[in-house]
Amino acid sequence: MPGVTGLQISPAPERRAVLSRRIRVFAAVTITYNVIEAAVALWAGGVAGSAALIGFGLDSVIEVASAVALSWQFASKDPERREHLTLRIIALSFFALAAFVSAEAIRSLTVGEGAEHSVPGIFIATLSLAITPVLSWLQRRAGRELGSKTAVADSKQTLLCTYLSAVLLAGLLLNATVGWWWADAAAALAIAAIAVREGIEAWRGDVCCTVPARDGTDAGLESSPVAGDCCSGCTDTSDAPRQAAGPDQYLGQ
Repeated sequence: MPGVTGLQISPAPERRAVLSRRIRVFAAVTITYNVIEAAVALWAGGVAGSAALIGFGLDSVIEVASAVALSWQFASKDPERREHLTLRIIALSFFALAAFVSAEAIRSLTVGEGAEHSVPGIFIATLSLAITPVLSWLQRRAGRELGSKTAVADSKQTLLCTYLSAVLLAGLLLNATVGWWWADAAAALAIAAIAVREGIEAWRGDVCCTVPARDGTDAGLESSPVAGDCCSGCTDTSDAPRQAAGPDQYLGQ
């Protein structure tokens, strides 16, 4: 059909049940790990006087809140009804994170306060840098297939933790090796800007690529314009174009 770029594919009921269970498991893993991460980071930050470590620990607390909201949504028999509120909770968690990290970074830069070296901080940042990218990818993959904006938004929250881990690790190492006490505070401001952007997208429900799009014109089906407004590279082109089939058969696959 002219002007139509993609067809939104909905998983079969059995597959939706599997994906919903998988998302709940990922949320439980996220909660468990972030509770541990928060405890270590807050303790290490308090000992070293590191605003970046304390901010990192509070980010973990916010991630726990986001994951709990996601678990609450998918505990319902009709998760879609809770999606709007859950997106709002995730968005507000991004904004809260950005506000705190910005305030701590500005305070640190203003008073010229340098943190002490922290081996536990370096350890937890390195561990998070290894774990969170994988967890975010798994969350995003399941969320996209299910078509859940909240699962994709939560995966972005986890991915932001990866960025924070990298920034935190760089700041701690630079402070420990060359004495650049301001490095983590400056980088934290950049992370805060990213958090604001992600929060705005979650608030608007603009979490791109929740459902892979396919070109359905070859099957003579009515399509919905998904791919045209999606981010670059989101359109699923891994499968060959399907031959003519009935709508029920096409959408059920």
